[in-house]
Amino acid sequence: MTTITTEQAQTVLHEAEMLCSAATVTAALERLAEAISARLRDCNPLLLAVMNGGMIPTVWLLGRLDFPLQIGYVHATRYRGTTRGGELHWLAPPPPPVKDRVVLVIDDVFDEGVTLKAIVEYLRQAGAQAVYSAVLVDKQHDRKVPGFTVDFVGLTVTDRYVFGCGMDYHEYWRNLPAIYAIKENPASS
Repeated sequence: MTTITTEQAQTVLHEAEMLCSAATVTAALERLAEAISARLRDCNPLLLAVMNGGMIPTVWLLGRLDFPLQIGYVHATRYRGTTRGGELHWLAPPPPPVKDRVVLVIDDVFDEGVTLKAIVEYLRQAGAQAVYSAVLVDKQHDRKVPGFTVDFVGLTVTDRYVFGCGMDYHEYWRNLPAIYAIKENPASS
């Protein structure tokens, strides 16, 4: 894991481009909540936040869902504090009582989809009645894992390294209410 200083984190934010304002994120959360409610209101769903990034969108969505549900979490990662994904690593698998349940997995970003797809497949194999997925952000590119789509998407963004709203820059800035992209390197353009 690459460690950066708080001063470096401040510099990254200062130089970053805001892609989605807090108001845009709030509107997307409202739309997500409406779509999720329409589909899952009568299903007694289990909502699972994908830690750490999915924790913030999950909390923001919970206050907008006005029907009975239960919550839990899973913790699987490919990034482990870096900007490039690697092998899937389970830190906390899904809780055992998923058999015959309707489950909604909530994550921060649908980038390539390897982690989210593995979680969804794990839940299906564990006997869930139905498994849905929701993300706050869908990155637009052609590197998505084949054969997997997300059921509920809040926003789409360009293919850049983004942070805020649960997404991090070296474990910093998950707490931001807006979505930012790190400064692009002119040499790589």
